Amino acid sequence: MPELLRTPLYDAHVAAEARIIDFGGWAMPVQYKPGIIKEHTQVREAVGCFDVSHMGEVYLRGPAALGAVQRLITNDANKLADGRALYTVMCNADGGIVDDCIVYRRSEHEFLIILNAGCRDKDLAWIREHASDAEITDASDDTGLIAVQGPAAVALTSELADTDLAAVGRFAFTDCQVAGVLCMAARTGYTGEDGFELLCPAADAPALWAALTARAAEAGGGPIGLGARDTLRLEARLSLYGNDIDETTNPYEAGLGWVVKLGSGDFIGRDALVAVKESGPERKLVGFTIDGRKAARKGYHIVDRTLGEPDIGVVTSGSTGITVGGTIGLGYVPSGYAGAGKTITVDIRGKDVEATLVKGPFYKRSEK
Repeated sequence: MPELLRTPLYDAHVAAEARIIDFGGWAMPVQYKPGIIKEHTQVREAVGCFDVSHMGEVYLRGPAALGAVQRLITNDANKLADGRALYTVMCNADGGIVDDCIVYRRSEHEFLIILNAGCRDKDLAWIREHASDAEITDASDDTGLIAVQGPAAVALTSELADTDLAAVGRFAFTDCQVAGVLCMAARTGYTGEDGFELLCPAADAPALWAALTARAAEAGGGPIGLGARDTLRLEARLSLYGNDIDETTNPYEAGLGWVVKLGSGDFIGRDALVAVKESGPERKLVGFTIDGRKAARKGYHIVDRTLGEPDIGVVTSGSTGITVGGTIGLGYVPSGYAGAGKTITVDIRGKDVEATLVKGPFYKRSEK
């Protein structure tokens, strides 16, 4: 068995007595001493720090960089100004999602794409195959990435920075020093809360982590593991690659049609997505709630017992709603079954349980 990969913060997680698991070949903290429920609540009420250094960072540079990015993604990078970012997906020729990612424009001739950890190798090969006219640099192993999220995140990060990070807008970024470490500070995240994702040289990540987590502890927060990261993103109804989206799903059925800009150019998968939009998706990713404590987990069947073959769909993500209560989940059903207020039936370990479909996120933070 190959040895698990380690982020620059692995020793800090061990020192904090985190529970380390194999996460896609990486040794990652799933939780710390407080546990998932407490860590989830810390992010919702105060602030949490996440090690996401296992993510991939790929730069596209040169005069052909913008055109290469446009060809790779479904969203419109032409609309980005310097210092701005956008969420998007990359699709294959059939319209299936190769990965979802965030694209950052540093200049007309320099773009950064942050990739999901489990897709790093295949994404890099995909980018090199389809964007060879740009200069491509894989900076993943040289980069540390720390997310600071929660109501106190912006103030906390700004206090440690040499510039007023509160002035950085959503999906914008700036270069600065945080706790004396040179960073690219992007106002993005994956929790449903406000905050920053800080990219820095891998060698400097431990010092930055120590400063951030010390200040977070003073604010009622601390380091947060992958367990709470998952419950937080699900409450915010943010898709997880490998669960809710993958190469067998297209953006329209996954509720990501808003990142498809068919007029942006001839990107990979455009023809297939034009056909899906014209005909309408055959199935849709829906959000559902269940009263009580019966959790619908990934892989559970969604059924209609009035049919001869009752399986009509599958749960892709499910968890207890730590902030919102009850059970929450996502799953694919035929389009005719979709719609807020409708009910579906989930087979939970041999027992049929009614679930109510809901529109939008389960949790939405206050903008105050």
